Order: sequence, then structure tokens, then C-alpha cells
Amino acid sequence: MTNPPLPANPNYNNLLDYYLLRPEWTEEQVIDACDKASALALHSVVVRPCDVEAAVRTGVRVGSVCGWPFGDQTTSVKLYEARDLLRRGAKEIDFVLNPSRLLSRQFQATEMELLQAVDACHKEGAVINVVFPNGVLTYETRLIGARICSRVAPDFVVIWSDADIPVMRPHLAEDIGFKYASVASREELERLQAAGCTRFGCDNPDALQPPKPPEPPPVPPAT
Repeated sequence: MTNPPLPANPNYNNLLDYYLLRPEWTEEQVIDACDKASALALHSVVVRPCDVEAAVRTGVRVGSVCGWPFGDQTTSVKLYEARDLLRRGAKEIDFVLNPSRLLSRQFQATEMELLQAVDACHKEGAVINVVFPNGVLTYETRLIGARICSRVAPDFVVIWSDADIPVMRPHLAEDIGFKYASVASREELERLQAAGCTRFGCDNPDALQPPKPPEPPPVPPAT
């Protein structure tokens, strides 16, 4: 029995997390973007910590960031932030791991921080995505970070390059997914999906919508 053919222009909106982290945005702009995400049926929005409660009131699924952007806050500060975001209604947390600790070979400290964060999120029924900071870690520390994630069991790891997929996949548990941090086009999304990513961050969901069907030809006037 063969599988049915895929649609020519599939809708990927249920795989998209709309990132609303621009520092200059007002709360009104964030709320407008949440309404847009709801109208497009996107998977979620990811907002600044200060916007979580306002975003929750719009009814859209809300995620936020913890330890953004470099992950170098102390563990106690990051865990307090994660729990506070959950209390305010966030259903997903993008938790930035501390690259300095990995590069300093403080692997136990890294693992304990992530373990506590995963436990805090899962106790509240929330999803946790461990963010590997862009362009900071070496090949070896990305590999070690993947092994640590396999032990602490987040829901996703967030990557910035498709080159990370073959490096990290053999060292990740099968039930941990790849989320790509930021896609800009449908072509890029489809290439990354084929490589193994199942969730995608984006700044401009309009660029990822299926192409509109061509307009029908005009009806000639009756003679």
C-alpha cells in the first residue's frame, strides 16, 4: 500500500513559533502579533518575559525565553525566571544553556542546571526547549551538550545551523526533537524538515504561508 501524495503547497503553521522578542516593540504591537498568530493558527508565540501575561490574555499558546540571550545568568536566577514565567501562564520555555560552563568543562554544573529546569517545566505540564547559543560552542561541546540533553530529557533542542543535526542526532534520545531557531522561507523550512527538524521559529510568518492560487481568468462580457 502506497502513501497518498503530499499536497503541493502544505500549510506549516502548526509547526511555527512566532518570535516576538524585538526590544523596541510596544505591548500593543505584541498583542496585535498574538492576534495574528491566532488568526493563522500558528503553534505558539514566543514573547519577552514582560509580555507573558498580556499574551496569555489573547488566548494564543504562549512561550517565553529564559536566560536570554546568552544563558550566562546564575542557575538560581534562571530557575526563578523559569518558574515565574510558568506561574504567569507560559506553556513553553526556551531555556538557554550556559555555553561558558560547557566550554569550561563544567559538565556536571550544566547538567544539574538543565535537569532542574526540565523538572520545573514538566511538573507544570509545560514544554522546555534547550537553546544551544549560536556560534559559541565547539564541535566537541555541542556533542557533549547533546549527550547531557539526552540524560535530562527536554522536549526539544534549539539549533541555528542544519550542520548541527548530523553532529547531535546520534547523541540525542530519539524522543527529543530539533527546533530550528529561525526560518525565513518555505524552501528553507522544507529543507530543514527533510533533515530532521520538526518545529521552527520565525520572525515573519507571512513569508511561510502557502502561495495563493492564481486568480481565475476574467469572464468575457456577454455578447
